[in-house]
Amino acid sequence: MNYAYASRTGNVESIVNTLGLDAVRINDGSETIDGDFVLFTYTDGYGDVPEEVVNFLLGNSQFLKGVIVSGDMGYGDAYCQAGDKIAEDYDVEVLYRVENAGTPEDLDAMKAIVDKL
Repeated sequence: MNYAYASRTGNVESIVNTLGLDAVRINDGSETIDGDFVLFTYTDGYGDVPEEVVNFLLGNSQFLKGVIVSGDMGYGDAYCQAGDKIAEDYDVEVLYRVENAGTPEDLDAMKAIVDKL
């Protein structure tokens, strides 16, 4: 399985690094990936999909198999909503929702998920 991620504040990048994943970093969305992948992303604004992720998915969505999304519970109903929007738009599953960079328990749970893929 391939992995791609977008990180603005470093939370998602920390998750990907802690999990030891060799992942494509999405900077502006022009990046490409060749084969099935899981997307790690943050939630922008008030529940929005980051613009660079929107652009990336325009060219790579045919390979998307699931999404792991980071958010901040302080945003209430908008918590991790970017993942929900991606899941709905591309008919994939939200594999995990995590607050910011996650707890050790979150990281263990995400590790178990990626190990099964």
